[in-house]
Amino acid sequence: MNSLVIGIRLVVSFFIQRLLAILVGEEGISKIGQLRNLTQLLTSLASFGIFSGVVKYVAEYKEDSEQLQKLFSTSLLFVLIGTVVTALLLFFGANPISERLFTSTDYAYLIKILAVLVPVISIHRIFTGVVNGLSMYKKYAKIDLFGYLASAVLMIFFLYEYNIDGALLAIALTPLIQLTVLLVIFTKTLKEYIQFSKLRIMTSFGKGLLAFSLMSFFSSVLLNYVELDIRTMIMTRITEADAGIWTAMTFISKNYMVFSGGLFTLYVLPKFASITTEKAFKHELITIYKTLLPLFGIGMVVIYLLRDYIILLIYPDFTEMAPLFKWQLLGDFLRLASLVLLHQFLAKKLVRSFIFSELISLGLFYGLSYYLVDIYGVEGVVMAHFLRYIVYLMVVLFLVLRYFKKQKRNTTNPSDA
Repeated sequence: MNSLVIGIRLVVSFFIQRLLAILVGEEGISKIGQLRNLTQLLTSLASFGIFSGVVKYVAEYKEDSEQLQKLFSTSLLFVLIGTVVTALLLFFGANPISERLFTSTDYAYLIKILAVLVPVISIHRIFTGVVNGLSMYKKYAKIDLFGYLASAVLMIFFLYEYNIDGALLAIALTPLIQLTVLLVIFTKTLKEYIQFSKLRIMTSFGKGLLAFSLMSFFSSVLLNYVELDIRTMIMTRITEADAGIWTAMTFISKNYMVFSGGLFTLYVLPKFASITTEKAFKHELITIYKTLLPLFGIGMVVIYLLRDYIILLIYPDFTEMAPLFKWQLLGDFLRLASLVLLHQFLAKKLVRSFIFSELISLGLFYGLSYYLVDIYGVEGVVMAHFLRYIVYLMVVLFLVLRYFKKQKRNTTNPSDA
């Protein structure tokens, strides 16, 4: 079901990307990349980064209505804080944010629109966490598909009517469409699990959710900030067209990597959350690797061999993108292997391990990009992407093995726990 939905999304996405490439060019693609990074950053900030925590606790307590009510009441507190702070920062900082992202204040109105939509963004994120935690695969697939198709229609209409300004406005309005679709499909189920009239501002799950907030800050907020900064760096050190070339490469990467996204949130995270022994974890890890990695490996080889045709089909005239494929694909394969392991940190709330590994990854990407771009141009950024994931995989593997050794030692010697 997940693959079918993503397959449809890919076809639509490729069509839209081709339109964007033809109508707005590399510079327009660069601007779109900036706004998408901002909206992804806002998604985490507005919901206070508790998405993975909601998934974990809903999966654990879906049969316990009392605990769920406490969870949602605590989530309400976090969302209120995230929404108010984020909306105020966006609204009153619209001009400098626009200047930072687009080297102009012309798009300050977009930032203010996003500020108004911050509550929509946060509510949608939390409700999506509930869908994932309940592992309602079919409903999730419907919400994902219909929300994406509605957003795509809006993008195409605005793009033809208003060119790059319309494309940016469509991206800003996408969260509103997604929430509307979710509520149409999922409202009845939400009412079964959330007693909205009895929601109170509580802190019962505060400590647990705060751990996920910290992890989200490093995995999502900092990641999107780093990508924003690197794109700005490419614009200033090389050209905005080169920034668009790199952005187009990351769009292709995100389109094929999205196959793993639903798997992680719908299956891997809830599964790892319920596993308590090293033997069961290793068995599940091997199963996932045997199923997932060969499929992705074959797919990535095919993408590399067909790279010139892909560029011609999706991004006509973006021929400078061809040398970027090998580094991006190699890095993404290592990233996929790392992300499976990384979800053990989320499932077991291993906050320090998660933060340490993310700092290593982002620090390497940031530093290597700034160093290599002067030597290899825009290709240096994707080389940095590959090099960081070599180190990242080794770091995550070491930390997971250390966690189980510590668990075994504590089980053998309870007095040392």
